[in-house]
Amino acid sequence: MGSLYAIYRKEMEHYFVSPIAYIFIGLFLILTAFFFNVILSEVIKQSFQMEMQGMRFGAPSDFDVPAAVMRNFFGILSTLVLFFTPILTMSVYAEERKRGTMELLMTSPVSELEIVLGKYLASLSLFALMLLPTASYMIFMCLRSDPRPPWSMLAAGYAGVLLLGGSLLALGSFVSSLTENQLIAAVITFAASLFIWVLDIGRSTDSGGGTVLQYLSVIRHYEDFTRGVIDTSNLIYYASFIVLFVFLTVRSVDSMRWRRA
Repeated sequence: MGSLYAIYRKEMEHYFVSPIAYIFIGLFLILTAFFFNVILSEVIKQSFQMEMQGMRFGAPSDFDVPAAVMRNFFGILSTLVLFFTPILTMSVYAEERKRGTMELLMTSPVSELEIVLGKYLASLSLFALMLLPTASYMIFMCLRSDPRPPWSMLAAGYAGVLLLGGSLLALGSFVSSLTENQLIAAVITFAASLFIWVLDIGRSTDSGGGTVLQYLSVIRHYEDFTRGVIDTSNLIYYASFIVLFVFLTVRSVDSMRWRRA
C-alpha cells in the first residue's frame, strides 16, 4: 500500500508542479461555464415560450427547467470527457518510456499492479478535481429553483460522469502503455473511445447483434444517469470496463519488465 501511495503522490506532484493541471482544469471550467450559461438561457427561454402557449390555450405548463438543464449539461459534459481524457492520459506511460524513467520505475521494488493503480488513481483524482467546481453551477441553480429538483438526480448525474470518465481513463492508460509517442497515444485513445461511443449507431436493437452493440456502447449506459436513474447493469458495465483495461495495462507493464530483463 505504501508503494501504491508513493506512485500516486509522485503522479499528482507531476501534474501540479508543472502548469499542465492548471491549464487543463482552467480550460475545462471555462468551457463548462460557457455551455452551462448557454443551456440555462435556452431552457429558460423555452420554458417562457411554453408557458405563453399554455396561457393562450388554457393549459398549464409542466416544463421542468432544472431537470432539462441537468440532462443537457450532463450531455455536454460527456462530450467534453470524450475530448479531454485522451489528453489527460497520453503522457501517463508514453512520456516516461520516452525519457527512460520507466526503466528506473521497473527496477524499483514496486509491483506492476501498484504502478498501474497509482497512476490510474492519480489521473482519476485529477479528473474528479476538474468536475468538482462544475457542481457549484448545478447547486446554485437547484437552490434558486422552486420547487427544488431532487438532489439524487444531481448525484446520479455526477456518478455517471465519474464512471464514464474513469472508463475512458482506463482505456487511455492502456493505450499510453503501448507507445512512446504521446501524440499517437492521444489519437489512438480518442479513436478507440469514439468507436465504442458510436458502436450501436445505425443498428437495429431488434436483432441480437444490435442488442449486443447497444450494450457495448459506452454512452448508452450513461444516459440513465443523466435522468437520475442508477441501474445495476450500468454499474456492472463500467466496473467491468475499468477492471478489464486496468488488467490489460498491468499485463502491458509486465511485458515491459520482461523485455528489459
